[in-house]
Formats: sequence, structure tokens, C-alpha cells
Amino acid sequence: MELPQAFKEKMERLLGAEYTEFLESYEKERKQGLRLNLLKTSRKKFEQEAPFSLSPIPWTEEGYYYGKEDRPGLHPYHEAGVYYIQEPSAMAVVSLLDPKPGERILDLCAAPGGKTSHIASRLQGRGFLAANEIHPARAKILSQNVERMGIGNCAVFNETPDRLLRHFPEYFDKILIDAPCSGEGMFRKDNKLIKAWEKNGPEFYSQIQKNIILAGADMLKPGGKLLYSTCTFSKLEDEDSVIHLLTNRPDMHLIDIKPYEGFSHGFDTDEGYHLEKAVRIFPHKMYGEGHFVALFEKDGEDYTSSKRPVSGKTKLPDELKEFMDSTTFEYDPAYINIRDTRVYLTSPYMAEERGLRIIRNGLLLGELKKNRFEPSQAFAMALTKEQFNNYLDLPVSDDRVIRYLKGETIDIDDFDVKSGWTLVCVDGYPLGWGKNANGQLKNKYLAGWRWM
Repeated sequence: MELPQAFKEKMERLLGAEYTEFLESYEKERKQGLRLNLLKTSRKKFEQEAPFSLSPIPWTEEGYYYGKEDRPGLHPYHEAGVYYIQEPSAMAVVSLLDPKPGERILDLCAAPGGKTSHIASRLQGRGFLAANEIHPARAKILSQNVERMGIGNCAVFNETPDRLLRHFPEYFDKILIDAPCSGEGMFRKDNKLIKAWEKNGPEFYSQIQKNIILAGADMLKPGGKLLYSTCTFSKLEDEDSVIHLLTNRPDMHLIDIKPYEGFSHGFDTDEGYHLEKAVRIFPHKMYGEGHFVALFEKDGEDYTSSKRPVSGKTKLPDELKEFMDSTTFEYDPAYINIRDTRVYLTSPYMAEERGLRIIRNGLLLGELKKNRFEPSQAFAMALTKEQFNNYLDLPVSDDRVIRYLKGETIDIDDFDVKSGWTLVCVDGYPLGWGKNANGQLKNKYLAGWRWM
């Protein structure tokens, strides 16, 4: 790999005697990983059924390296949201933040959704997850990944940090800032980042990061935790951002991070700060790419804010109620929100935030049409097989799985499936909807998700 000369010189100054080993790591084959979605499966179940060569990633309980011959992105389990393909060192970020069920968590720079889905997996459907992405196109990709992973307790925003702050001051228990950066740690993963770095290097991103980290700190509750991370090696983007926060928000302090073999300490700075509590991940010390992580806690006592008030019961349209009665999906009708014809199940923690750009407010259940309700792809992905009264469960070896994913009508007269809406599953994992009529399943798999 041909690295920029300016980058090599900088890394030699940064690493000293370790520089040669660091440089040699770029000639080695990189390890690739996938992370389980614990909303869908467990380690034990997945290890029994996965057709891949797997070995555990030490710093996250849901993570695995997979073999170079494996193609998990082209497997039906991927479409079912059973796992997310993610760079191994990136999995450390959410593991170190350590989300707990019931917490309110903000992922401030969330696209494409790997870390958002990791947080949701740990929340187990309880609490509230706000995922924000400032770029509209990337926010839509984020929303699609939230849907594929079956996440129901998430609102996806397309906002600036400052505008979010106006609505959520000192609101969140935990905040993740995986900041936009120059991407130095990902050069081996994606060569195109080298040209981007030559155009916009650390100096370009540094001020952006400093603004974001202050806004994030101001949305954190007293007693809450904020994790700042980047995938770059630049001290300007890493240690200097930490110092900026500590200097401008004296109620924030660094806390210890659980060590793992291969983790390195943050570097000391010219200003005299000793940042040994921060963590650097280098590709010559562990099987992963480059990352920086710093974990902060806000001074003061924790407090709990109440859910938004709800007055009375919501009367559901008959066609919606009839469909929901065919499921055992747990929901509170008070949080059903009908916008035009689209039906959402919003979070009890999510007030009606007028003026904010919201891509996805909770779980899209479906759409009301003339005298009927049509369930959404997102709703299918949020269900389990057992939660719908009519399902088709195909083994992954059945060629009808691929045909379904391609949008084809399939014959299912060898299965005992009732007529009407059918939840289509592979090995028990929901993929989407179909409509059964006399042993023919009309395909309702979302058009934009279909295999070519």
C-alpha cells in the first residue's frame, strides 16, 4: 500500500521505535468481523447454525472474526438482521460505553448505523435511543439499517448538534460521539480515504470535532457518561479534542477504560495533560484497524426524567386494531401516532419535537389504505416468528429463500400456512411479508431491499 509521505513522517514522529512494525502491518491481510444482533439471536444459537469460520473478538461479547473465504454480506441471515458486518476495532466503542437496558442514549454522529445497532442490541428494546446524522443521504442509510436490525425504540434525526441541544439539554444517560474525522486509521480498509485525507486532513476536522464534543457534553445528564471516538491517529483530532472538552467543560472528567491486550494509552500533550486513561488502537498491536477512545463522566448526581405525559387512551382505527390483534407484539396504544396514512409506534421518551428534522420516529408499523392496513417491512423485522399468528419458516437451504429475497412469487402449498398476511422467515428469523392465496405467496418484500 502506498501511504502519503506526509502521513508516514507524522506517524514516525508519533510512534518512534514502533514505527517500522506499524508500517509493516499495512502489508498484512486485515481481519474482518461481524457483530451479532442480540435482539435477534444469541452467541450459542448463532455458533450452532452459522456457516462461517468464526473466532471471538476479545473486546466485545457479540463480535467475531470471520474467514477470508466467507461472504456473510451475501447470506440471508444478513438480510434478516441477525448480524452487522463491522470493522473489529470499531466494536470496542459501544462495548466500552456499556449501554444498559432502560437508559436514554444518543448516538450523535450515527451513520451508517453500526454503532447505533450495537447500542440497540444492548438496550434490548428498553429505554430510548436517539440516532442523529447531519447529512440527509447518510441519515436515510442510517434509518434503513435501524429498520433491518429490527430496532423499535429509536428516533433517527437529521440535525445539527446545536439544534438537538436546544431540545435535549442534560437529557441523556449516555452519549456516543464517533466523530467525523480524517480516517487515518482506515487507510488499509479503504484506499479511497487516502485521497480524502490529502484533500481534507486533520486540520479540517479538528474544529468540527471540538464543536460537536461540547454540544454533546451539554446534552449529557449529571452523572452520565460520554464516549468520544475517532478512527484516526491524529493527536489534533484525538488528544486535542479531549483537552478542549476538559478545558471548556470543567464538570467533565476522564474515567478509566477496561484494558484489553493490544490497547495502548493516549499520548501526553504539549500542554502537560497526561491522557493515559484514553485508549489508542493500532493495527500492529491487535487484529483491527485504527481507533481512539476516551470515556468521560459528568460531575453531579444522576437523576431520572419522567416519560412524556399521555392523556387518555388512543382509539385505533378498526383495520389497524384487527391487524395488531393478530400479533402478540407488546405496545401501548397511547403511543400510536398516525401521520397522514402512516402509523408509528413512538417512544414514551420521545416528545413531539416541533421543528426538528426527524427521519424516523420510533417504529413504522405500516400504512392505512382504503379499508385495510398494510404492515411495513420495519414491523416485520421488529417481530419474532412467534409474535405473528401466521408465518412461513423456510430453512436457509431452501431455494425459495433466495427467490423470496429477489421479489418472486413462490409456491408454498407444502406448508400449513393460512391465507392472508404471512410473516416470511428463514430458520426462524423474519425477512419480510407475503400474502398467501391458495398456496401461492405473493411477494411483499420491500422493493428497495430486493436482491438483483
